[in-house]
Amino acid sequence: MRTQDQSGVEQNLPADVASAGAGAADGVGAAAAGPLVWRDQIVPVSTRFDDPYFSLANGLAETRHVFLAGNDLPARLRPGFHIAELGFGTGLNLLATLIAAEGICEGLRYTSFEAWPLAAEDIARALSAFPEAAARAGPFLAAWDAGLRTFTLGPLQVEVLIGDARATLPTWQGRADAWYLDGFSPAKNPELWAPDLMAEVARHTAPEGSFATYTAAGFVRRGLAEAGFAVSRAPGHGMKRHMSRGRLERTR
Repeated sequence: MRTQDQSGVEQNLPADVASAGAGAADGVGAAAAGPLVWRDQIVPVSTRFDDPYFSLANGLAETRHVFLAGNDLPARLRPGFHIAELGFGTGLNLLATLIAAEGICEGLRYTSFEAWPLAAEDIARALSAFPEAAARAGPFLAAWDAGLRTFTLGPLQVEVLIGDARATLPTWQGRADAWYLDGFSPAKNPELWAPDLMAEVARHTAPEGSFATYTAAGFVRRGLAEAGFAVSRAPGHGMKRHMSRGRLERTR
């Protein structure tokens, strides 16, 4: 899910901020994420979290700045490299990764955790805002519309695990070389950024693995640091002053 705090100011929220909702079984947009509203007829906004699915300031450019460059990708890609993601949303991060990886490396893995899956028609409408991504989205949209959550997309072996990440991540058997932490804003969806979940991210990270996220919220950075990441702030995208990135040093 792409999101950006509209003010560009992060909040230092405590870990026990009230939850906006728990996980869900697989389903389509209106049933799973609550009704969508469309800002400027292009940007989908979750009414459950009152937050857009991607940045209002060119979501594809932000994906490249935050998640690809923030994880030193595509330079680190190699056969078997595993990317994991909290918040699949419209699949924009997946498509940006596909575009970056093609012609560089085969045999890549991409695992995403998503509680509120969107319908294929809503994803297609959202991706129409990004012609470069939309042009590569056909096979993904066909698989998604057919109900497939495990499929091959160019050099990527993709798996999207549906359900609350607090339940699905602890039982996952994989370890990621790079994480895209892309849930809704910590101010709107704090449970996806809680210290216990950040500890699970660290536990499911390969040695010297990395993370990147658009948020620089203090409680998120502290949770990641306590989990074992060396956390640093970096310039954000667009009007956003800061983002966060880091490398795993240890696990608690």
